[in-house]
Amino acid sequence: MIRRWIWVAAIVWGIMGFWTFHLAAQEALAHVRVSPRDPRYFELSDGRPYIPIGLNMIGPPATGLAGMEEWFRKLSANGGNFVRIWLSNPFFDIEHERSGVFDEERAQRIDALLALARKYGIRLKLCTEHFRHLGEGTQAWAAKPQHLIQNGGPARDTADFFLGEAGRAQYKRKLAWYAARYDCDPIIFGWELWNEMDAVRANVWEPWTAEMLPELHRLFPQNLAMQSLGSYDHENKRERYRRLCQMPGNDVLQVHRYLDLGAAWEICHGPVAVFAAEAVRDLRSFGVRKPILLAESGAVEPNHSGPFKLYAKDKDGIILHDVLFAPFFAGAAGPGHIWHWDVYVDRNNLWWHFGRFAAVVRGLDPPAENFQPVELEHPRLYVYVLRGNHTTLIWCRDKENTWRTELAEDKPPETIHDAKLAIPVSWNLPDAATVRFYDPWTDTWSNGKLESPLPLPELRRSLVIQIRY
Repeated sequence: MIRRWIWVAAIVWGIMGFWTFHLAAQEALAHVRVSPRDPRYFELSDGRPYIPIGLNMIGPPATGLAGMEEWFRKLSANGGNFVRIWLSNPFFDIEHERSGVFDEERAQRIDALLALARKYGIRLKLCTEHFRHLGEGTQAWAAKPQHLIQNGGPARDTADFFLGEAGRAQYKRKLAWYAARYDCDPIIFGWELWNEMDAVRANVWEPWTAEMLPELHRLFPQNLAMQSLGSYDHENKRERYRRLCQMPGNDVLQVHRYLDLGAAWEICHGPVAVFAAEAVRDLRSFGVRKPILLAESGAVEPNHSGPFKLYAKDKDGIILHDVLFAPFFAGAAGPGHIWHWDVYVDRNNLWWHFGRFAAVVRGLDPPAENFQPVELEHPRLYVYVLRGNHTTLIWCRDKENTWRTELAEDKPPETIHDAKLAIPVSWNLPDAATVRFYDPWTDTWSNGKLESPLPLPELRRSLVIQIRY
């Protein structure tokens, strides 16, 4: 009898494994696209919704692809389906010795990376370059002197690489090389021209981007194309971001913003939830109906001089939580994407946070909802709302619990009792609407009853409310 049950169990697990693999393979065949149902969100080319849950993971640890696979495994196990990679990271950089000479060994590493992505169901945003100068600057990690004429390259200096015909042609040849090898692989979320291109030591980002975005679309017609600018933390950035958001061919409106006590804007010194949500609202105000992503975020020492020292105390991951939740509930196409994947997320074992966000959006179809972002006033809570056709999602965040109170001042989060939330009469919610509460810190759902004001369960730090009708 025992053998029979073992045999039956083996068959059942085999069937389940087959269908899991089959469904993952089917999904991998579909490309990510801007949804034709609602261009503020993504979907797969077969019509299923896609919310990019993940983070920046620029390159592997010292253990190479084995270490990166472990990160992929942890992310995937917690509902993650997205990672941003720098193809110019030294581990993957195909053009590391001479300009225009592409290293086959490094290319095979990229091949292996894509294979890992398929294995774990993680789509990749591939950033093609990050250098900021050809040797004139002080940041060694941002230099690519091989592109200088005296080193066999096409350019006299940094500006000439981007504005000169030979430099632009060389970059296009590199894109064509990627296209010949990877075509429009559906595991690729999209192609990003550059990392924070306005940080290049020449005022070249706008004309160069305007020329190269069409090139991406020509070479990768089934993949998304995008560009990124530096941290959105002072007034001069606003117009740059506006121009990039309005540029034809830029499929995804990306914004980078960090907790940075050296930033010019005071908002970047304050609560993570506030500056993350405000960055999304600012991009929405430009009037371009495209997906918005907080594509880089986290916390740094003043003026990006290093990872935030208080990361070491953030064992519960309050910074990561706010980076994930605030942008989406402010109208972004997905959660925010944290930068410090190694010294913060992995070191503090915070991968479970991705699972908590995934639990909130499981089964959700944002393009079908026509979500309208709203903010409600409350004396104790930030209340960010997505009002949809069939679902209203509400994220409540304790105003008195921030990185400063919990990490700098060592004040533990308070438990909020007997809080109530006024539901606007104008929402006209049907009496049959169902109410559920989700505690992302304990991974617990509970049922509620629709009434106004809506009594909230006890909460520490934050709470999600789901209303369906």
